[in-house]
Amino acid sequence: MRGFAPSPVTRWLIGLLVGIVFAIPFAATLLYTLESPSGLSLDRWAALFDPANAAAYRPIWTGLGNSLILAAVTVLLVLLLFAPTMVLVALKFPQLRRGFEFLALLPISIPAIVLVVGLAPIYLQIGRTFGTGAWTLAFAYGILVLPFTYRSIQASIDAVDIRTLSEAARTLGAGWFTVLLRVIAPNLRQGLLAASLISVAVVLGEFTIASLLNRQVLQTALVLINRQDAWAAAISTLLALAFAFVLLLIIGRAGRVGARRQSS
Repeated sequence: MRGFAPSPVTRWLIGLLVGIVFAIPFAATLLYTLESPSGLSLDRWAALFDPANAAAYRPIWTGLGNSLILAAVTVLLVLLLFAPTMVLVALKFPQLRRGFEFLALLPISIPAIVLVVGLAPIYLQIGRTFGTGAWTLAFAYGILVLPFTYRSIQASIDAVDIRTLSEAARTLGAGWFTVLLRVIAPNLRQGLLAASLISVAVVLGEFTIASLLNRQVLQTALVLINRQDAWAAAISTLLALAFAFVLLLIIGRAGRVGARRQSS
């Protein structure tokens, strides 16, 4: 099989080609925001941060703040609710794995509009109980990211003998909370990290559910601003992509540093 592996030059060429394909839309958008009658200019970028235009561009910053809160709450739901449930199924109820997997993967086969129709009565009650804040969308987003996070976490569970680890820790006197937090979670770090990255990416890019449930997030704010200032929407899109890229790098870097500290 090694004879079929591409050479380093081939891998670099493939990587370069893929990079160019991804870079062309961003470069075109950047040039679009810099164009002016007198040539290239940063005037439109400066206008976005001008205090005089704060009221006009406030939906962008409000939507960005709401999306970041939603991303944080969704990641907490995945790490504190979904991941422990998967560990519990693997340790105590392995016969339920197929059914649990079916339920976790089911949302990917349901169109967003159907999800919204089903969630609308639930959100009517959520609105009466918790209010209509944008953060309540995290319940819907928690369902939306299930198929992606399930695969990431389950791959890590399958790669580690968590039953032996948990029994060994329990034999030494550790409680279940200690077993989960200090024994199992560090061994599932890669899967939990990948699930967190995917959750952040899905939440920052989601539009349909937020729009149909009348919540203001980054994507709905960009559509709103685009109707009155297409350049501002394009600049905000580039900034959002750069922010998401940096955020994913930071999360990935934090995971690798933690793994090195544990191995040393």
